[in-house]
This record gives sequence, structure tokens and C-alpha cells, in this order.
Amino acid sequence: MTRSGIHRERPGAESIAPSSGGPAVDLGDGIWMSPGLSNSYMLGADDGRIVVNTGMGFEGPLHRRAYDAVRAAPTRAIIFTQGHYDHVGGAESLRDEGTELIAQANFTSWRADNERLEAFRSRNAAFAWIRAILAAMEHAGSLGAGAIAQARPAPTTTFDDRLELSLGGRELVLLSTPGGETTDSLVIWLPETRTAFTGNLFGALFGHVPNLVTMRGDRYRDALTYIESLNLLLELAPARLLTGHFDPVEGADRIAEETTAMRDAMQWVHDRTVEGMNSGVDVHTLMREIRLPEHFDVGEGYGKASWNVRAIWENYAGWFHHRSTTELYDLPPTAVAPDLVALAGADALVDAARVRLDAGEPVAALHLTDIILAADPGDLDARAVAANASRSLLDASSNFWERAWLTRSIDLLEGK
Repeated sequence: MTRSGIHRERPGAESIAPSSGGPAVDLGDGIWMSPGLSNSYMLGADDGRIVVNTGMGFEGPLHRRAYDAVRAAPTRAIIFTQGHYDHVGGAESLRDEGTELIAQANFTSWRADNERLEAFRSRNAAFAWIRAILAAMEHAGSLGAGAIAQARPAPTTTFDDRLELSLGGRELVLLSTPGGETTDSLVIWLPETRTAFTGNLFGALFGHVPNLVTMRGDRYRDALTYIESLNLLLELAPARLLTGHFDPVEGADRIAEETTAMRDAMQWVHDRTVEGMNSGVDVHTLMREIRLPEHFDVGEGYGKASWNVRAIWENYAGWFHHRSTTELYDLPPTAVAPDLVALAGADALVDAARVRLDAGEPVAALHLTDIILAADPGDLDARAVAANASRSLLDASSNFWERAWLTRSIDLLEGK
């Protein structure tokens, strides 16, 4: 029987939206969810409440308001499933005097690494998220939340592999899952109800290929460590997943099926990439040829198998691909663009780009227009062909990051 992947049923990344300031959603078992750029959760406890993730800085007051409307109790503990700002940024709004801040032991080193490159990564992620965030901050201000800086919390409790907690009548097990989006990722396991809070262990979208490295620029995420983390989750056999985005995933059989498919798909890509490397096949050929078999039926709405091929290659082997001596030196290929344009003529190169585009080869067309625009960024004919080639790729894409980049490229090329 053909598998029907859950990615066909759940929203895509374009539906990820900041907190609207609405009420918390009652998920049963004394758990409430406050949706946002990353979901925040509240667990009722005998002597207060436990919060899992706190959203961005400007979302923190909205999450607090939602939880106070359910139960105006002190926050006994906040647990961070990873260090990204959409998980920790609202911590100051949700913590109280004596609140325990709990994270995996890599939290501090990961945060230091991220803050070292904060300007770089923020700039490189802006094309995908900035409009939504600015609009959300304005909305939060209209609700009285105002512009609040991102919290930079210092955990009061950390653990390496496993931590068993008893908090206000709640029994929780925290498990390190370094194959998640960050090396400090963790899963919260509630054994009594077989519920797992997974954060972004799978990436932003459950049922999809993860990004082993994002377009904003992160350290490489190791494919085999991701697989090991999914195996750990499979051993728990959860009946319910509370993820970083969107509604819970219900049903032990469905969760096991989808998690197994994501794990096996990554293993397949990893093994084919390693085989190709050992056989002497170049990375671009492998990116073209390694395609996920249909029976896995996992989505590529956030990550792509072809991108992970390159991530696996470079995580193992680094930046030198043994293609050209020029890889060793600091002069980029664009340095000779003026020479090529002078020899061939800009008009001839634009015509060649149009031929490639008309033949259904938009990437080849972009290679040609890149040469022209490196020599003369204002060439209107080259910009028009590049915009049309980018639009062709956009029309064929269902991947959030790819679509955001192509949209930005078209806007720039058309002077918007």
C-alpha cells in the first residue's frame, strides 16, 4: 500500500506566524499551547506552572497573558528545547522570582557561538522573516506588549544526557537530542501520558526533510547524529508529539511511521552521498542525481535532499572539492566576468541566457546573467532574463527558503 506522508496534511512554513495574542489552546492532560513563531506550552503543576519555550522577546508578554488567563500562578520552571531566540527570547516576561531555567548542557556554548555571529545570521535570515516579524512587533505593540528585547537567559540547571524531574506533581524526563536544529536540543518526555515535546528536533516542519545547514548560515548539522536522535524518540514510542510549530501529532502508529520515514530517508541520502564520494563522483553530480525514492514520501518544504547532499559532503570533507586550482585562492570567478563580457559581448551572452531559459534550463541562464551582472549590475536586459529565470524556479518550488530567496532576488532585479 502506498504511504501518504503527513506533510501533505499539515501547514507549510509560510503559515508560521507570530503570536496573535489569542487565548491559550487547551490540549488536555493539563497542557496548554500558545502558538507563535515557535509554540510555547504550559503544564499545570500543583504549586505553579511549568513553561516549555517562551517565544520571541515581543511574544513573551502575549504568552504570559494567555497563560495567566488560564491560571494566574507563578512559573516554577522554564524548559528550553533549544537556544534559538524564537524558543528563549520571551523568557524574561514569563519567569518569576525563583523560576528554574532548565536547558541541555550545550546551551551556553551554543548560545555563545550564535551570539558571536548574531549580526551575520540575522542579516542572512532577514530575507525570509523580517516582514513577518516587523508586522508582528507592530501588532504586539497595539496589544500593549511593546517592543521587548530578546532575552539572553542563563540556565540555572543543565544536564548532559538525561535528567529526571519531579515538579509540582509532574514527572518529566529530559533527553539530549543533539541531532536537532542545535547541539543543545532536548526532548521532554511525559511517561504517564506518552507525550513528547520535541521542539524543532525534526526541523521546523514535522514530516519534511530537515536542513542540515540553513541558508542563514549555521554550523553543519550531522546526518548520523540526527538519525540517532530520531532513534531515541522511536524507542520512547510516543502517542503524542508537541512540536515547535502547529498542532500536536497524534497516534503512536502514525508517529512511528512518519519518524521512521524521516530517519530512513536521511540514512538513504547519507549512504548514497558517501558511496558517490568514494566512487569519485563530484558533488554537483550527486546533488542532481540523488533523489528521494517516492516510497519515503517525506516533504521538502523546508529542507531539500539535494542541499543535504552538499551538507553531508562538506561536513565530511570540507570546502575543497578538487575541481579547480582556483579553489585554493582568494580570487572569485566573478573577477574575470569583465573579460568574458568584453570577449563575447553582453548582447551575445544575454541571447545565450534566453536560449537556455527557453530550453527549460533556468539555472544555466542564471549562470550566464551572473557573468553579465558581475561586469555591469545595471544591464537591464540581463536583469530581465535573470528575473524571468528566477520566476521560473519560483513557480516550480514548494520550499520555503528557496521561495523566499527567489522572491527577494526577483524584487532586487526588478528594482522593487
